[in-house]
Amino acid sequence: MKGRLLSLIVVAPTLLATANVALGEDDAFYTALKGGTPKLNMRLRYEGVDDGVNDNAEGFTLRTRLGYQTGKLGGFDAYAEFEDTHVVLGVDDYGPETAGYAVIADPRVTELNQSFIRYTGMDSFEGFVAAYGRQRIIYDNARFIGNVGWRQDEQTFDATKLDYSNESFAVSAAYLTKVNGITPGFDAFVEDFLFNASWKKAPGGTLTAYSYMLQTKDVDDSRDTVGVRYSGSFPMDSLTMLLTAEYAQQTFDPSDSDASYMLLEAGAKISGVTVKVAQEVLGSDDGTYGFQTPLATKHAFNGWADKFLVTPITGLQDTLVFVGGAVKGVNLGAAYHTFSADDGDADYGSEIDVVATKKFGPYVVGLKYADYSADDFSDDTNKVWAWTELSF
Repeated sequence: MKGRLLSLIVVAPTLLATANVALGEDDAFYTALKGGTPKLNMRLRYEGVDDGVNDNAEGFTLRTRLGYQTGKLGGFDAYAEFEDTHVVLGVDDYGPETAGYAVIADPRVTELNQSFIRYTGMDSFEGFVAAYGRQRIIYDNARFIGNVGWRQDEQTFDATKLDYSNESFAVSAAYLTKVNGITPGFDAFVEDFLFNASWKKAPGGTLTAYSYMLQTKDVDDSRDTVGVRYSGSFPMDSLTMLLTAEYAQQTFDPSDSDASYMLLEAGAKISGVTVKVAQEVLGSDDGTYGFQTPLATKHAFNGWADKFLVTPITGLQDTLVFVGGAVKGVNLGAAYHTFSADDGDADYGSEIDVVATKKFGPYVVGLKYADYSADDFSDDTNKVWAWTELSF
């Protein structure tokens, strides 16, 4: 294998030169390839975890994504992106890389992260986009469908996706055949139908309706979620009021369970400082099933300690207070959560989260901390991250 790779590296310049002559500078196909855009993202990150049960974990990893976006040819373009995550300086004292340690969900991996062909060439239907292949899909705030971008190996989907948008409306539909998860254990062949439609000129903001029909291939289970979401802002003399409200209903088979989701978030932005208060409820079906969001970017919700990646069968009520702003170019944020059961009177626990990030041109550096204090659910857990990221 190494010999073949070396031979390819040696002969590649000759092959490209030959192709250049054969195709010619004016050949449309060659021009589309030559007129593309390379993309690079690298993230070096330290993570430490004390989960109160396993040995304290430490992971030091470098994630590299290298992609290439072609130019357009007849309304088509294509994108391919490889992703590699490996351990730096041998710091891999974390599960599942090393047994007995707390989990850090950043396994060693080298894979094709995205590879899709896209069509945008309908002059008579401007705003239409069709994409086929492995791709990143994010709807709304990623609460139901997201890429789990916080993990080194993000979540992508093998899918056919159709989008249309104009100044007033946006409509998207997708059919998923595979979920490429953040670890191999989350990979799954599926038959999922996603639909998301937004009215972008609703009073004060955006009104969205969605339907996500999830089905694991060749398995007798389905999880169907239908909901509506509103997100808006209302400028006033000295501040901007913020409001988000959302409701969804979920049915899970074969147990024929039903659970609801509710979110109410209110806040204000004043002098560069944002303050929010929110109540999020992932409901329970009489203590037998908790509302689940299996394709979400879950780390962004219910605390960064990731204690509620799977909703307990008694459901979850998350009351949140958030304060964020910038001081001398440093973005700061702090959140306080209290968690309790939706069915019954269990107090799960509470959590404090803080983050600071700073951008320097194409670089970002950041520090982040999460501290979960357990009452009736799980164990005391704290996590710390330090990272730097480069993108161009």
